[in-house]
Amino acid sequence: MRIGFDAKRAYTNTTGLGNYSRFVISALQTQFPQNQYYLFTTRQNKVFRHFVPASPHLHLVKPPGLYRALPDAWRLAGIAPSIKNLKLDIFHGLSNELPFFFKKSRTRKVVTIHDLIFLRFPELYKAHDRIIYRVKFKAACETADKIIAVSQQTQQDLIQLYNLPPEKTEVIYQDCDPIFHQPASAETLQTVKQKYQLPDKYLLCVGTLERRKNHLHMLKAWQQSGLTDTHDVVLIGKRLPYAAHLETYIRENKLTNKVHILPYIPFQELPAIYQLAQVFVYPSLFEGFGIPILEALNSGVPVVTSTGSCFTEAGGEAALYAAPDDVTQLAQQLILICNDLTVRSKLIHLGHAHARNFRAERTIPQMHRLYETLIGR
Repeated sequence: MRIGFDAKRAYTNTTGLGNYSRFVISALQTQFPQNQYYLFTTRQNKVFRHFVPASPHLHLVKPPGLYRALPDAWRLAGIAPSIKNLKLDIFHGLSNELPFFFKKSRTRKVVTIHDLIFLRFPELYKAHDRIIYRVKFKAACETADKIIAVSQQTQQDLIQLYNLPPEKTEVIYQDCDPIFHQPASAETLQTVKQKYQLPDKYLLCVGTLERRKNHLHMLKAWQQSGLTDTHDVVLIGKRLPYAAHLETYIRENKLTNKVHILPYIPFQELPAIYQLAQVFVYPSLFEGFGIPILEALNSGVPVVTSTGSCFTEAGGEAALYAAPDDVTQLAQQLILICNDLTVRSKLIHLGHAHARNFRAERTIPQMHRLYETLIGR
């Protein structure tokens, strides 16, 4: 097969959409090297320039001619001629969108929809972002021959909010980066701990510092639990305006020396920070899937996360849960997971087993079968 991908975020994005794009492209090339893969991107970040090894089956496609001066216009509206000229069997939009003016193409079209949070919680988004997302997401779902949902929650949202026929959607899970599958060496752990001056015991939360991630809720539960005497908190994530609210709370409650908000962390060092943590806390209000939960399970770190949304899909029986608006319940779960060694041991064991359900060996063949079905093989 000749398969094209919207790979911009694979080459540029450091968070969820980029991780997913790199996971899919790398795993497909590894498991199905007989295909030709065409990666469409407007630019390449130095960090991810070589995220997939060079191969004669791998082709980079960048804006041609006058589109070099208007790369975003090419990605949104000018890709269709290139897809036609390359005679692609499949074009897969990996991050919620497909090119415009592409509907009549003979190439079969697939889009991955990660979540419809902007429809469920519009108050969390700026007005102009909501407008753009509505146009892009809806157009992609109408254009696609098949829609991949990253969770059952996202599939249900697609059916309910877009009134899509269930048979147009398919749930295919993703895994975290394989770098989380292996334990870091003792030397690496010590180096990372010293570099970031990490405390001996800490609760870890990884995710953009925004309201939806519910960090303030976690800080309040941590205080109520009394664990402030024994466990610090480490937060890792891009700073948005919400970070100012967190810093105000930390300062007013005299927690400055106990809460560590880290700067950008090189991806290669992130597994060590997970593995050094006593607990991973993911108190988010709503997600499309929740890859950090998988990162923690693979790292051998007990997880406390939220009820509802997709969280039980990601965590299964290997996590503890608390309602995202119930501070006391979260505090009780934090006390349990920090102090009960039997519970901790059980969750770590279950976590490793549950995480294997999301390995690329299981999910990528499912995606490849979807492609083959679309082109009639």
